[in-house]
Amino acid sequence: MDIAKLSMSMSAVQTNTAFGVAMLSKSLDAASSTGEQLVGMMDAAAMERSVNPAVGSNFDTYI
Repeated sequence: MDIAKLSMSMSAVQTNTAFGVAMLSKSLDAASSTGEQLVGMMDAAAMERSVNPAVGSNFDTYI
């Protein structure tokens, strides 16, 4: 067995694994940020309803 090839192969696997973990971490951060923004938007909508309770309660439909 060639030790140099085995070492290079193991190094490539380790690099690919580290890259995958870093990308997953970035995706998790982005999803967390999006979730926080959604919660903020829902809080803003609740604030609008408390100030103007009639806004958005009725809508007209035409067929």
